[in-house]
Amino acid sequence: MTPQTARRANLAGGAITILTVVCAVIWAFPLYWGIVSSLKPEDEVVRPYIELWPDTLTFEHYVHALTATQIGRWYLNSIVTAVGTTVLTILTSIFCGYALSQLRFPLRRPLYWLILASFMVPTQVLIINHFVLVANMGLLNTWAGIILPQLIHPVIIIIYKQFFDQVPKEFREAAVMDNASEWRILFKVFVPMNWGVTTALSIVVFIWSWNAFLWPFLAATKTEWMTITVGITQVNDAFGIYYARELSLAVLAGLPVALAYLLFQRQVTRAITLSAGIKG
Repeated sequence: MTPQTARRANLAGGAITILTVVCAVIWAFPLYWGIVSSLKPEDEVVRPYIELWPDTLTFEHYVHALTATQIGRWYLNSIVTAVGTTVLTILTSIFCGYALSQLRFPLRRPLYWLILASFMVPTQVLIINHFVLVANMGLLNTWAGIILPQLIHPVIIIIYKQFFDQVPKEFREAAVMDNASEWRILFKVFVPMNWGVTTALSIVVFIWSWNAFLWPFLAATKTEWMTITVGITQVNDAFGIYYARELSLAVLAGLPVALAYLLFQRQVTRAITLSAGIKG
């Protein structure tokens, strides 16, 4: 590489770095603004000009959120529904992916194509059917009513099928020769070989379920059964909206997901890459 070429490469790299930093600042500024505004007194929030740092730092809005709302109950609902959705989604996807990959049964191929075709059906289209079914079963305002309609993730089934297809056939043949049952083959041979995939997908499903709004909003009509994303929209005052309070609740609602993403960033990126590859 000639000095001139190296200089051009350095300039291009520097320009890309600067552009990346600018884009990161633009993306992060609303988040920063929300956090800073939640630490301001209400009269500072509604000022007609921009202040990047509060004149008076206060935590009164967080104290109000923790003591004067049902945020503890909403957190519990979100944890139960997010964990329940994650566990059931991963288990059912493992079972279905293994069956499609390793078992031979009637209508196996049409079932696989049906799962692929389900990518073309937006979840929102099924909302009315879900609501009618859940209401008829008496599951409105229950954890089960929030969890069950959120278990539809065909992309995870396809990911597991593809990974199970890549397991060498010799492992299954050896297990069959040892008279191992299908359950034992699945959980002793196939699943341990894909723990990384399972971990990544579990984190993504948990984050997705925690952030879900539309279905929990419809399925929980009573305040005590709302998840955190729905509950924070119900906090208001007879004299109007207190923006700092709303922002403090929003920060508290997003904090667990932000921490989960920071702790498991690599796994989340891997899962997104896998799902993007399947959809592509």
